[in-house]
Amino acid sequence: MSDRSSLPASVHRRRWPRALLNALLPSVCALCGGGCDGVVCAGCQAAYVLPRVRCARCANPLPEPDAENKRLIVVPGIAGNDSRRGPGSNPALPVAHAALGPGLRRDDVVCGACLSDAPAFDATVAAADYAPPLDQLVLQLKFGARLALAPWFARMLRDAVLARPDLALPDLLCPVPLGAGRLAERGFNQALEIARPLAGALGVALHPRLAARTLETVAQSGVAPAQRGRNVRGAFAVTDPDLVAGRHVALVDDVMTSGHTLGELAATLKRFGAARVTNLVVARTPPHL
Repeated sequence: MSDRSSLPASVHRRRWPRALLNALLPSVCALCGGGCDGVVCAGCQAAYVLPRVRCARCANPLPEPDAENKRLIVVPGIAGNDSRRGPGSNPALPVAHAALGPGLRRDDVVCGACLSDAPAFDATVAAADYAPPLDQLVLQLKFGARLALAPWFARMLRDAVLARPDLALPDLLCPVPLGAGRLAERGFNQALEIARPLAGALGVALHPRLAARTLETVAQSGVAPAQRGRNVRGAFAVTDPDLVAGRHVALVDDVMTSGHTLGELAATLKRFGAARVTNLVVARTPPHL
């Protein structure tokens, strides 16, 4: 066991200015206002960053398995991982059950929407739901330039990725790009700010300019849900096709709502030969049932 007294004096000298700074400028939790060492205290993180059973492909939340019979209740539009079912099966059967057998983990479950109309991306990891109070932190980063939140979001994502033992780490990270006008207006790309520390935490190479937004689209939040796919159609380009071919690319973004933006970017990468595309998002907007 190491002893603090045995540490070199130079280590203690490097540490005391940081301790003095913390004493003079103590951090407060961005959610509860209590004192803490980071951006969000451990209590708030435990209370609001909760593990959920999610679709392995789109990360929409799924019903919890019934505690008594260990089955996953399937509601309209949601199904267990039955990708081996016959082509005539209905992924939206009302009130069915899919057994979580010995060879099936929760991470294998895919929702009915993805079974019936598979998106271009292969998997999605979401650290939390886009819901109060965490949604306010996402907005503070994006519109309030509170960049200190980005490393905390990256740590949330790292933990969510490592909690998925079925998911192979990607070969490279690609932040979802902003259009030139919006980037100039905002001064930064929140997806890139999250991707930088996430790349270091996962040990995965970051390629900030792998993808470019070639069309200055209207923000998806201001577009009717039925028009969002059309709004981003043809909006992206790949700047270095040789980096993409045969590789597993992870797209990093702050929020996934309808999935059309990530789907369009994933489709673009697939056209240039990407073997697999995984979305890594801080928050997932739950569907409105």
